[in-house]
Amino acid sequence: MPQHRRVGFSPPWNLGRLLGGLKPTLLLVACHAAMADDTASGELRLRWDARDANAAGIAPASPSSASLEAELRGTWHAPIKSLSASANVLLGGEHPEGGPTRSLTRANELYGSADFGSWQASVGKKIVGWDVGYGFRPNDFVQQEERRTLLTVTPEGRPLLQLEHFGADDAASLLWVNPQRTRDDDDAQRGARESALAARWYRRSGALDGYLFGRWGQHTQASLGAALAWVAGDELELHASARVLQRHDGWTMRSGPLLSSANPWQQSTLGGTAQWLLGANWTGQQQQSLLVEFWHDGTTLADADWDAWRARNRALVTLAGPPPQAIAGNLAWQATPFASTSLRRDNLFVRAAWQPEHWLLSLDALITPADRGHAITAAVQWQGDRLKLNVALRVYGGPADALMSQLPQRRVGVIAASWAF
Repeated sequence: MPQHRRVGFSPPWNLGRLLGGLKPTLLLVACHAAMADDTASGELRLRWDARDANAAGIAPASPSSASLEAELRGTWHAPIKSLSASANVLLGGEHPEGGPTRSLTRANELYGSADFGSWQASVGKKIVGWDVGYGFRPNDFVQQEERRTLLTVTPEGRPLLQLEHFGADDAASLLWVNPQRTRDDDDAQRGARESALAARWYRRSGALDGYLFGRWGQHTQASLGAALAWVAGDELELHASARVLQRHDGWTMRSGPLLSSANPWQQSTLGGTAQWLLGANWTGQQQQSLLVEFWHDGTTLADADWDAWRARNRALVTLAGPPPQAIAGNLAWQATPFASTSLRRDNLFVRAAWQPEHWLLSLDALITPADRGHAITAAVQWQGDRLKLNVALRVYGGPADALMSQLPQRRVGVIAASWAF
């Protein structure tokens, strides 16, 4: 049995240093609370992220860390009632195990809005999430939010211009995301950073919600999508989503010698592909639920590409002559394509949850049928009037050749306490 080096499931002994370095953040929180009105709120969050390194992994794991964050939210209405400004600012710091404390400061949202009845317009940095899936969202054209995180927090919005229209049973949205990047080259516009026009149309017909999506990216060009969500009864909901892409960003490996002096993996603009998802959600009378989703993500590496990746790993491990540091560096670069929305193209996700008063307990599994890899996650949340406590643990595994078994971390966990004000 391989031995796993433990790097994270220990108390955050340097938490005092973290707190001492956050006096400006705490002062801003106090000022925000003192000036708060009906349109201002916030949350103070203390969290410990634990990461257990995988001895079978091909790259080192990130260290465990403690962080303290203050999330401040506010909406200000102009004398002209149709105009308003909204902000969501994250202030804080993170202290990684064995490293210096670093600042965590950003504006999640900062935008102005104009409300003209059924028409609304927005400009600035804003969170715009689309589509109907839980574990995967093919038509999340704008936000492209990371799914299945251990702790749900406010994501960072995207710079955009947006125009919306709302009817009694329908709605339409047209926006331009990342307009500031129109002159950047393709490598500066990968993924959610690409400048693009996007549109969504929605209509409700009884128990059926229907969506149509369109997007034109500066270098990925056209993509079209559709989604449905149907409440089939008091306890059952069915949903589906699909998207076809003219081009997409994907990982490729430059040709060259086995031992490289630079990372051979790079993102490139590739040809057409498709993404789709099918899901069902059952909810019982005792607040228990069962979610099952299966999706295909054609933007990630194909099985044949992963076979070539595995063969390169074996060749590097058995390579004789070069310094061990050079071989280790090349193996670490092999972890680059792990930074994908999905590791395998076909994925099965199952989640069971129970939500009695004040509590949310969940257990889920992400399974990759191609190599029988899996990621098992257990989570507990308690919610009071102002205080919220979270504990979650995720374990990766499968056969030795499964991608999940070769990730840098074997286990990851989080403990968090949040106080709303």
